[in-house]
Amino acid sequence: MEKKARNQDGKKEWVSLTPLLVFLLVYVLSSVVADDFYAVPVSSAFLVACVYAVAVAGGPLKERVRTFSKGAGNPDIMLMIWIFILAGAFASTAKAIGSVDATVSLMLGIIPPGIILAGLFVTACLISMAMGTSVGTIVALVPIGAGIAGQCGLSQPFMAAIIVGGAFFGDNLSFISDTTIAATQAAGCEMADKFKANLLIVMPAFVLVTVIYVIMGREVGFNGDITHANPMLVLPYILVIVLALLRLNVTLVLTVGVVVNALMGFLTGSYGWTGWMKSVGEGIAGMSDLIIVTLLAGGMLEMIRKGGGLDLIINTLTRHIGGSRGAQAAIACIVSLANVCTANNTIAIITTGRIAHDVAQKFGISAKKTASLMDTFSCLVQSMIPYGAQLLMAAGLASISSSSIIPYLYYPFLMGLCAIVSIAFSRR
Repeated sequence: MEKKARNQDGKKEWVSLTPLLVFLLVYVLSSVVADDFYAVPVSSAFLVACVYAVAVAGGPLKERVRTFSKGAGNPDIMLMIWIFILAGAFASTAKAIGSVDATVSLMLGIIPPGIILAGLFVTACLISMAMGTSVGTIVALVPIGAGIAGQCGLSQPFMAAIIVGGAFFGDNLSFISDTTIAATQAAGCEMADKFKANLLIVMPAFVLVTVIYVIMGREVGFNGDITHANPMLVLPYILVIVLALLRLNVTLVLTVGVVVNALMGFLTGSYGWTGWMKSVGEGIAGMSDLIIVTLLAGGMLEMIRKGGGLDLIINTLTRHIGGSRGAQAAIACIVSLANVCTANNTIAIITTGRIAHDVAQKFGISAKKTASLMDTFSCLVQSMIPYGAQLLMAAGLASISSSSIIPYLYYPFLMGLCAIVSIAFSRR
């Protein structure tokens, strides 16, 4: 009887994971049929997967819907939606008063065109290191990158990917990043030790990507003359970056930015009260697809967690570990798959941290290497899932699809490669 019950539980756990497979199949197959991987909205594929997740879950329909709604209404999900709303309002009102054009003109006037790509990447790296947040960096820089793309005749997804890559460099290394704090606490090591171990993994990727952007930048030129805009219009972006560097809450930073945009718009005559309200509304509407995807993803991933899918992944990967390298690979896989199932790198680390710590102790892996692996692979996966907050945010601000950014993520790809090499040639 007990064996039969265990088999039933195991089957239930496997079934709970199938919504992810349905999402991927629907998205990929629909894109193949359309002959365009950018033509199919992620929200449509998620809707099909969510309906399937509710349908295959056990229990009364009312309880299944309640579980889905609980995941969609998770406080972390709602906070992200608030950030989306405020980011949309800030980006739209800043554009309406001319801040984006002024900032782009200033950067193009200061940075030679040959190093504009590398300059934008390094700027994103430094800002995200100081902020400790990839989302804040993306909010601040993607509109600027989109403007530069227009001036230089570059691909919008390519420019967004440059900033996303730099944003995750800092998210992975910053001492004040949520992922750094979670990883060091779970592994039981000092932040400075984790930083040193992490730096050995990611620096080759950082240097190589910077060189690539310098080489690619030699072909970049400006389309037309650079307009000389009012330098005061750069203030909103400078203010947002400075406030974020002061470690203020991102929602407060964006709220202040929206208010400053309103005051500058009124003073310069860019718009009146009605115009400002219209601009705010347009910004929020532009984030609607991101908000819907976030809600659907939160609900579906809660169904997977409740069904035991995440526990199944962890237990399966830790069952047959052989040697130190195998243990390191298991830690990397556990946190990566947890990230796929939660779409949140910090939550993925918190969820799997205890298991990673136990595996590391059993096989003699240093605490700093454990923390570094958890942080690096969670950031790697988070940067590449089209339903992750960072890609959704970048896509919304640049008016492109989140999946269109993925092929251009040079830094995350190389960071992942360096991390795999570090496992292959490491003993502890």
